[in-house]
Amino acid sequence: MPSGFRHLNAVLLAASALTLSAGLLARYLNAGALAQDLWLIGIAPNWVALAVTIVRSLIRRQAGIDVLALLSISFALLSGEVLVAAVIALMLASGRALEDFAQARAQKEMTALLSHAPKQANRFEGGQWCQVDLATVRSGDRLLVRHGEVVPVDGTLSEPADLDESTLTGESVTRHRAPAEAVSSGVLNAGAAFEMVAAASAEHSTFAGIVRMVSAAQAERSPSVRLADRYAFAFAGVAVVLAGASWLLTGDPARCLAVLVVATPCPLILAVPVAMVSGMSRCARRGVLIKGGGALERLAQADTLFFDKTGTLTGGYARLVDIECSSRYEPQEVLRLAASLAQASNHVMAEAVTKAARERGAALLLPSAVIESPGAGVQGHVGGHAVSIGTLPHVLGSAVAPPWSEGFIKRVRYAGASAVFVGVDGELVGALQLADRIRLETPRALRLLRQIGVRRQGMLTGDRPDVAESVGAMLGVTDVYADQSPADKLTAIREARAAGMVIMVGDGVNDAPALAAADIGVAMGARGAAASSEAADVVLLVDRLDRLVDAVRIAQRTRYIAVQSVVVGMSLSIAAMIAAALGYLPPLAGALLQEIIDVLVILNALRVLQAGPHKATRTLPPQDVERFKAEHAELEPIMNRIRTVADQLPRIGRNQAKTTLSDLTRLLNLVLVPHERRDDTEIYPDVARLLEGEDPLAAMSGMHREIFRVTNLLDRIVTDLPEQGPDSAALQELQRLLYGLDAVLRLHCAQEDELFHVLGKEA
Repeated sequence: MPSGFRHLNAVLLAASALTLSAGLLARYLNAGALAQDLWLIGIAPNWVALAVTIVRSLIRRQAGIDVLALLSISFALLSGEVLVAAVIALMLASGRALEDFAQARAQKEMTALLSHAPKQANRFEGGQWCQVDLATVRSGDRLLVRHGEVVPVDGTLSEPADLDESTLTGESVTRHRAPAEAVSSGVLNAGAAFEMVAAASAEHSTFAGIVRMVSAAQAERSPSVRLADRYAFAFAGVAVVLAGASWLLTGDPARCLAVLVVATPCPLILAVPVAMVSGMSRCARRGVLIKGGGALERLAQADTLFFDKTGTLTGGYARLVDIECSSRYEPQEVLRLAASLAQASNHVMAEAVTKAARERGAALLLPSAVIESPGAGVQGHVGGHAVSIGTLPHVLGSAVAPPWSEGFIKRVRYAGASAVFVGVDGELVGALQLADRIRLETPRALRLLRQIGVRRQGMLTGDRPDVAESVGAMLGVTDVYADQSPADKLTAIREARAAGMVIMVGDGVNDAPALAAADIGVAMGARGAAASSEAADVVLLVDRLDRLVDAVRIAQRTRYIAVQSVVVGMSLSIAAMIAAALGYLPPLAGALLQEIIDVLVILNALRVLQAGPHKATRTLPPQDVERFKAEHAELEPIMNRIRTVADQLPRIGRNQAKTTLSDLTRLLNLVLVPHERRDDTEIYPDVARLLEGEDPLAAMSGMHREIFRVTNLLDRIVTDLPEQGPDSAALQELQRLLYGLDAVLRLHCAQEDELFHVLGKEA
């Protein structure tokens, strides 16, 4: 509601309360005529405001449900019950003020998003930094963000930055971001000034999408709100009939007035919109932007989930594995050209390429004339060359693939990896192999969604069937659709909608048709906010799939509380109407009772803002989570060493095998075993206190027992090896133990990573 109307309602409430109190004092002093005049002074502006509201509602073709209140005041005045009319006016003004408070409280988080909108940017042009209008910024521009400024557009960091991302994520912790990481518009620079490369114009950046979606969310009336209006209008008609009948049958106008006073369907017209806005605000606090009350309702009823793979189930962990190129180019040069262009893209693979190049010390150039083709790739000019990166068809165009690319494509296919092809001046000159990892939160998110009713889950991906089936089997997804074009995804969504309410989660770019076709389109991560503000109904501003679980839970709880408020509130109103019609509830008491019902209904609807029963109350400190991650990163070379030694054993001599194995067991005893013992004795007890149950980490601790057993057995076998090294039987046993240890360690670290991720501050 506009602030002007809120101020008007506050003034009306103050006038009503003041004149009612003054009139009661005048009556106590036996000044009856003065009391009547004071009450009329308070009634008049409320009556006029009510009449104007009814007319405005009818002009908008909305139900004029305030007509009952207008009838109540008018009938009371005609009956000579001026005090009753004054009390009704006060109750009406206080109800409006209470509704304003509830709406403002419910919209707090959503409205806060709009207060950080950037207006200008610092762009490097003509050899100096110039402050320019935000609308003139384009992809590839070099920008400077000073301390305390808001990031103007989406882009890629050229140097480290400390960012306050609470506007988007709801988390107040300052995040340190490394060079080549993507940065979203709307976040605050909490550290030193930094440079960045724009990846989108202001119009197509994250914050512009947020502004559009918040505006749409605040304007949209959900289906339940519209339905409640229609029910309320019908209810008002019934109330008028009942009031008239009680007067005709008893001849007592007071009963008619009492029925009209308590008949206002406030539980319907207040509970549903307050609950819906509260639910959307609660989601915004968790980093989930809901486009409107209708989307929130559909989210609560969803039973089918479809999702893209790249950037949804995976993403954020892609790393460069290999570079293949033609004889005329060096791998480092291919990577440098590709990364220079990738700076201007927000795609997860582009971010991985840029990050890999910076880690290898490449000096990146600024791209120009950048054009991004969703789902295909990016093209532009870098250092005087026309460069393109992306899929093979996008880069090749009408040209023929060179012979060196055939072997690369086969290796990528066997490994189930991803590839970014690089073209320079119309020729395919190189290809980058990227390994994309499943997001840490993905398995847990899918499990929790199944638990809360989203039982059918399908993956729609453009990947080959073998890669898609492998990922699907890993996550327990039974419906796997591979080799899917945007049109194929659209068809699958439309077919699924015939059987239930469908959620589609995608990266918000090439999945836009499927997002629009689904009952609830969800854009994954801040990258999707700008590209999918029209197509998606929901944007996960935090790049984590488990926030969708939060959104579904909040939506289900919102719908439950809205229905509960309506049922309880309307039951009380109907009971009061019957009591009034039978003469047991006088008009003055009825007005007070109706106000109590209104307050109870609104307070109950505001319960949506509170944390539900699934809210985590205890978490690990962020610094502990980061420390655990760093320790696991230190173990990665050791695990790679175990696998390498196991692979090499049959191919090296017996003497060398003994030396290699001795070095490995020494490393295990010096680093791995102490690490696992420290976890078991120091970390696990603290973590267990955060979880329910007597010994919640028993299975995880059992993995430690197996690691200790295998390392001890390896140490004893290697110690007992003869001088000439292991024979074939011992070699076979050592290989078996090493492969087993590798598998156990990787599984155990993955389980710990997920556990610490869940218990982290962002969980």
